[in-house]
Amino acid sequence: MPMRDAAQVACVAQAFVRSWRCHPSLDFNEETLGLIQNGCRKDENARDFNNKVDHILDKHLGIGIKELRLILTTDEKYNFPISLLYGQTGDSLWYLSLACCHFHPTDQFGCFRNLTKLKLTLVHITATELGWFLSSSFALEQLKLRYCNDIDCLKIPCLQKLSYLEVVCCTGIQAIESKAPNLSSVSVVGGLHVQFSLENARRIKILNRHSSNFTGYARTNLPSIMPNLEALSIRSDVELVNTPMVPSKFLHLKFLNIAIGGLTFDFLSLASFLVASPSLETFILEVGYFFEDSSNFRMMPGHHHSKLKCAKIIKFSAAKSVAELTCHILESATCSVNKTGKCLFMLKYALVAAHEGLLAAKTYIKPKVPSKVELNVLEPCIRCHAVGL
Repeated sequence: MPMRDAAQVACVAQAFVRSWRCHPSLDFNEETLGLIQNGCRKDENARDFNNKVDHILDKHLGIGIKELRLILTTDEKYNFPISLLYGQTGDSLWYLSLACCHFHPTDQFGCFRNLTKLKLTLVHITATELGWFLSSSFALEQLKLRYCNDIDCLKIPCLQKLSYLEVVCCTGIQAIESKAPNLSSVSVVGGLHVQFSLENARRIKILNRHSSNFTGYARTNLPSIMPNLEALSIRSDVELVNTPMVPSKFLHLKFLNIAIGGLTFDFLSLASFLVASPSLETFILEVGYFFEDSSNFRMMPGHHHSKLKCAKIIKFSAAKSVAELTCHILESATCSVNKTGKCLFMLKYALVAAHEGLLAAKTYIKPKVPSKVELNVLEPCIRCHAVGL
């Protein structure tokens, strides 16, 4: 049963108290502790939250805990009791998730032999303290850090089983150093100048990177740093330099997702990724803001993307370079675009841009569609999004 119900039963049933004190899954948040009822927050403050959590942890025997989640959304920060994780508790724990609290491990920690997943969100912890904790977590497979701004350098020891690393908006991190030999999936959002030092970067197969001005770097450097990439996702809100055409290849890349913006960015230059990826099967492009170019329409003949089966362009615009890239895909690959989705709210300026993009698609792209390729353009429906141009 849910933790809150179990605690209530324990108040009236002494026999249940003994089983409650060995409850394997602890989930602390305002709802499970009764601070939110019927969607409304009660008057108890953060001190009440802390007292309730402390009381439950004090009564729990610490035996057999496998899952521990702590999410605090009130203003006062909760200081997680490190002593709870000593001894048998640390031995049995396999999943630890903390949010909005202070967490300060020491170098006296024991071994977390069964801990496979660690997630810290808005947690106050230093790089040294995290290093002490990780050095005791030999079985760790997934590490997720979100908004942990007290960490300046993330140093991951030689964790043999660690395969997934996620770092989201940890603004204090300047460098990520990993000695984990089997790390295969990395996701880093934010942190424009994070320096990477990975023990075996050649094993990386999945990379998700959110950083401005990263597209050109990815095309130039990643083929040699991460030659076995199979999936690459890039989000660059501002890209000042066009993607270069270089000879290096992504020989194993099958999935490519790029979301990019820039007033002067040439979207046709992204064809460099397609040329470099002979195994590519799926290409998704999300178009950001742009500056219209009135130069002559360009083509890039001489390339054939035989394995590309699915191409999707989100926020297709009237930018000439977007139309040029689309035509390049149509003339060099056999792929399809399916019409899916529902009507969503759109501002007037977005509707105008959508209709301009529709006109560009009909003018430049539709005449070039091969007879064996079906092109469906998802446009704003007239009933929901009528707009005067």
